[in-house]
Amino acid sequence: MTPTATLAAAATATTGPGFLSPTGVEITFLLVGLATLGAALVTVTTRQLVHAALWLVVTLGGIAVEYLLLTAEFIAWVQVLIYLGSVIVLLLFGLMLTKAPIGRSPDADSGNRPVALGVAVLAAAALVWVVTDAFRTTWIDLDGPVQGSTKVSGEILFQHWVLPFEALSVLLLAALIGAIVLSRKNDASDAATPAGPGGQKDRR
Repeated sequence: MTPTATLAAAATATTGPGFLSPTGVEITFLLVGLATLGAALVTVTTRQLVHAALWLVVTLGGIAVEYLLLTAEFIAWVQVLIYLGSVIVLLLFGLMLTKAPIGRSPDADSGNRPVALGVAVLAAAALVWVVTDAFRTTWIDLDGPVQGSTKVSGEILFQHWVLPFEALSVLLLAALIGAIVLSRKNDASDAATPAGPGGQKDRR
């Protein structure tokens, strides 16, 4: 290799992507990620259900911003329209139109926080290890063309991720059926509870 080629290769290696020379977009991605993580922690630690739902809005909004920074605009708008525009509204309506407590709920804590924290830490460590090991040498050109367009996302989803996509739909269907079964059991138990004096049901 000639000296000129050696100098060119060294310059390319120096100007290539690296962890020690983050760009403005990468710094913004890190800051938004930290804010999203903080909002997620408040979501699972607060004792007020409405506050938890509102902090969940901040969490999902932060994830949408992360998608935008990764040039996945289609996924970002799907996040906003479906999760922020539908799921959170449905959750808030469910809280306000049912007998769920609106204020502070001390009974909402099951006492299994150490176990939940341990499981969360293990799941986070496994996820970080898998993602880091799988995409260790993969770099996204954030200043280049959009890589998360509808065409690219559709090709990747329905060519390489069809089976996980269908498995997720079956899982959501099973969760929906389970919720219906549990609600019907509660209705049946309420109907079987004898009425006490004054026409009110005995809750003992």
